[in-house]
Amino acid sequence: MKIASFNINGIKARLPRLLEWLTETRPTVACLQEIKTQDEGFPFEEFEKIGYHAIWHGQKSFNGVAILANGVKPVEVQRGLAGEPEDEQSRYLEAEVHGVRIAGIYLPNGNPQPGPKFDYKLRWMERLRARMTELKALEIPAIVTGDFNVIPTDADIWSPKAMAEDALMQPESRDAYLRLLHDGWTDAIASHNPNGGIWTYWDYQAGAWQRDHGFRIDHALLSPELADRLVACGVDKDHRGREKASDHAPIWVELRD
Repeated sequence: MKIASFNINGIKARLPRLLEWLTETRPTVACLQEIKTQDEGFPFEEFEKIGYHAIWHGQKSFNGVAILANGVKPVEVQRGLAGEPEDEQSRYLEAEVHGVRIAGIYLPNGNPQPGPKFDYKLRWMERLRARMTELKALEIPAIVTGDFNVIPTDADIWSPKAMAEDALMQPESRDAYLRLLHDGWTDAIASHNPNGGIWTYWDYQAGAWQRDHGFRIDHALLSPELADRLVACGVDKDHRGREKASDHAPIWVELRD
């Protein structure tokens, strides 16, 4: 079973690239972020043509998440996180596929910091931790994957100095991410690449892609029941270099059945 995550940065603008990636790599499940479309504009028919069924949680012009499954319909469990009823941003979607609980997330960026956006980011991370605590207590195979907008360590960026003031690297952001790992979740990519140096994002500006000035903010966290089944993981880096690509590359984990 292969579970992937891809911040597509606008599903309508990147649809050809997305369909290309799905056709070439055929993940069992693909979690998408930043679909940037309202629910009624989601192009589910295009995915059905290549064998994928979808559920989605959209928002006009911003955010938005979706879960695609190859040959089966994801069974939706939850959309959105508890703890802040007035929060209308579309950033969390949870489903069941082939006996695995899958949560696709798009965590707030938090810039500029300090300020209200950074405060919202930290509150959102606490709400995410509460839901992940509930999932872990179920003792089921589960994965929480997507764009976390957190660079966990200095080994996860080409130059720590370049982003030192960014919300993605603040001690509060890193501490909140680290608490998830201390709760018993496994960072799949970090577990297979302990020395770091793996990027999932390259900015469109300043020749970041051409100079390989990237960092890792897309993660896949596995519950103990799923971590035991981890066979391989990786980043489909070449897809970042294609014409009109997203600024993120897809990540994936391969699991024993």
